[in-house]
Amino acid sequence: MKPLSRREVLRGVLAGTAVSIGLPPLEAMFNVNGTAYAAGGGFPLRFGLFFWGNGNLPERWTPSGEGSDWSLSEQLEPLAAVKDLITVVSGMRLHTDNVYPHTSGAAGILTGANLLAYEDGRQDGTFEIPSIDQLIAGQIGGDTIYRSLETGAMPGTDGKSYNGPNNKNPPELSPIAFYERIFGSTFREPGEEGVVDPSLALRRSVLDAVMADVDKINARVGAADRIRLDQHLTGIRELELRLARLEEDPPSLESCMRADEPAAEFPQIEGRHPVSEIHRAMTDLLVMAVACDQTRVFSHWFSDPLTNKLFPGATMGHHSLTHDEPGEQPEVNMVTQFIMGEFAYMVDALASVPEGDETLLDHMALLATSETSKGQTHSFEEMPIVIAGNACGALNQGIHHRSHSGESASHVMLSIVRAMGINAPTFGLGAGEVSDGLSALQA
Repeated sequence: MKPLSRREVLRGVLAGTAVSIGLPPLEAMFNVNGTAYAAGGGFPLRFGLFFWGNGNLPERWTPSGEGSDWSLSEQLEPLAAVKDLITVVSGMRLHTDNVYPHTSGAAGILTGANLLAYEDGRQDGTFEIPSIDQLIAGQIGGDTIYRSLETGAMPGTDGKSYNGPNNKNPPELSPIAFYERIFGSTFREPGEEGVVDPSLALRRSVLDAVMADVDKINARVGAADRIRLDQHLTGIRELELRLARLEEDPPSLESCMRADEPAAEFPQIEGRHPVSEIHRAMTDLLVMAVACDQTRVFSHWFSDPLTNKLFPGATMGHHSLTHDEPGEQPEVNMVTQFIMGEFAYMVDALASVPEGDETLLDHMALLATSETSKGQTHSFEEMPIVIAGNACGALNQGIHHRSHSGESASHVMLSIVRAMGINAPTFGLGAGEVSDGLSALQA
């Protein structure tokens, strides 16, 4: 007999209205060890995005073999220790316009839509619709203190997490500032008494009071201003929710604990930014933030599209290398391997957190991708896509799926969105829009 899910509810109709009542913990919801069953066993679904700039070298990236019988490529070799926890999708392409180098690709992979160009001709543009992290956060991010979290590992990184046109979520770049935000004075471990800030209720009351004037202001401004005002008010509503969550008892998650405080500063190493050290400090904080249900959605911008940062061992900036290094580009290859090694650290960190009989990684989908494949040509063919985790059994794991027909990468994104329990009919707009997921991914 199939076990009951801890999400099971009683449904009925009262006076013509559908109603539902949650069930208390029942023995049928647990296994013989007293832990929740894996499938829908009470642990929330999570989504994470690991993004790096300037793509890869497709000829050294694509694995050999397909399905479950496959071998890691040279550029993916750093993922050897977590091979069974990842799925590699190759051969996919972006069907969106490739007008503005790098930024068009970021919009294409993360939204399935063309980059929305600025009217004044600036080439960086903006996203027309929410990026995949924010699309998901809009559906599953409302029950946590933070609807989503955004972090970065490089100085000057601004990320590509968009709520909509001209509405970006900038990443936190300082591990110590991120620690104070998440694990500072307002954080409480499960079972910890703590002292709730008495000003929280007052701040919520003030926010409630100012909302009364919204209709008056909307009646006095034009359509563009109403959009801007709605974006601003969305932030206020999220702040209200965050304040309310801070007044509640923390969730009883056994793996949750206050994260270790990171170093206040990360000095340069031989004149180079310590990207690995900062990335790993941020990863450790993100993992515990998710384990403590502070958020269920995050995006980590290892590097921006078009980044020209100087990586360890490289003789010039990453973007310059992709265009100017001759021959088989051994340094570009080395940088991509380095990035995959750092992604492997994140995968392993998530897989090391127990949740019931499984792990935190088992209850999420972690997408790693970039805005192009071969950086030298800004190609939209052979887009790099790696997925870790199985989203509570919704996604296949440990396989290499290769498209032999250049299918749209939006199929992958739609599969991930639906694996989050979101009944999305489509993903993308225009040429990048799809209505079907990728069946090879779906368990």
